[in-house]
Amino acid sequence: MKGQNMAVLGIDFGTSNSAAGIVRDGEPYLIALETGQSTLPTAVFFDFEEKKMLIGGAAGTALLAGEEGRYMRALKSLLGAPLMREKRNLLGEKLDFIDIVARFLQRVKQQAEKATGERFDRALSGRPVRFHPDDARNAQAEVDLREAYTRAGFDDVTFMFEPEAAALANRSLLAEGDLGLIVDIGGGTSDFTLFRNRAEAIDILVSHGVRLGGTDFDRVLSIETVMPHLGRGSAIRHAFGDETHVAPATIFNDLATWQKIQFLYAPESRRLAKDLEKYAVEPEKFARLVSVLTDELGHDIAFAVEQGKIDANNDGAGDIDLKIVERGLVPSLSGETVVDLLEPLTQEMANAALATVAQAGIEPAGVTHLVFVGGSSLMNVTRESLQAVFPKAAAHHGSALTAIVDGLSLAAQTAFD
Repeated sequence: MKGQNMAVLGIDFGTSNSAAGIVRDGEPYLIALETGQSTLPTAVFFDFEEKKMLIGGAAGTALLAGEEGRYMRALKSLLGAPLMREKRNLLGEKLDFIDIVARFLQRVKQQAEKATGERFDRALSGRPVRFHPDDARNAQAEVDLREAYTRAGFDDVTFMFEPEAAALANRSLLAEGDLGLIVDIGGGTSDFTLFRNRAEAIDILVSHGVRLGGTDFDRVLSIETVMPHLGRGSAIRHAFGDETHVAPATIFNDLATWQKIQFLYAPESRRLAKDLEKYAVEPEKFARLVSVLTDELGHDIAFAVEQGKIDANNDGAGDIDLKIVERGLVPSLSGETVVDLLEPLTQEMANAALATVAQAGIEPAGVTHLVFVGGSSLMNVTRESLQAVFPKAAAHHGSALTAIVDGLSLAAQTAFD
């Protein structure tokens, strides 16, 4: 291969989607990691029948087709947690989650090499400003991700804050001297970078982040609109006497959380659901919960909530199609409901953006440009909350899904100098 041991691959390993790129003719060039697609769903499916691991779009297709296996998404959110290094039996192998992330990154490496004819022994990887609020887990998350790159076959990897990569990619939006704020609302984190545009480069003034993103949107919407149909908030009779108590919330909270769904298919969770059904005042709701866990429909529900959220955002109303759980079970989701439920989260994001600017000693009115990146920045309620606290800033909604990998591609050229 040409360029052996020289080329550096820019990789945006995302909670929901990933991408990779290089520079061609001075411009970022996104590599098609799937046919005709510049982004790759960050998902895997262990196909129990075919005895193979599917990655990206193929993983989602297998899940929705009802193939027997185990689906995993939002793996990035597990980085730094002790369970990343717990071994599990999958397709006859003992694997930990670092192995699984490594195999995903290995596919990215292989597809990039196949598409470009280059060999990529080194990578510039994006990372959130903070994986976790806790310092120890935040540091461990980068250790985990670095090890995943090593297991994937990269000789070396260095990291760049994702919003700083997006700032590099979007500097052309600003005139010299302008002050821009990157608002990067991803699947698992929200990151902010305040930067000033100069004639030849950008000055990064401060970067800040919080562990809050689009999967939290999905979680809140699922808990409030779907989980009541499965028994959340319903009364459970005591084994003796006529007293009742509310069904424990944990099982519903986990079922609404992308990265925790896969752990609910263990026998103890199914036993709990059956016990709740046995003593429930409304047993028909818990019968649905039992069905969801028995038939492993948790991710199907999560996809339905995500699509309902998107439809409500775009059209003002959407349906959460739960017919796979029960015929005719299709809760509606209005745009107003989305705003009401998500506004506390987006206000927290706005407060984090204000904290970013304050760290640099800048007043909100001094920000001249807001640049929205990340899939969840496309939510109306997100943009409105942020624009409300920076009313004088011009808002840009350009390459929301590719800005980070564009910046990483540009920065990769000098990442190891």
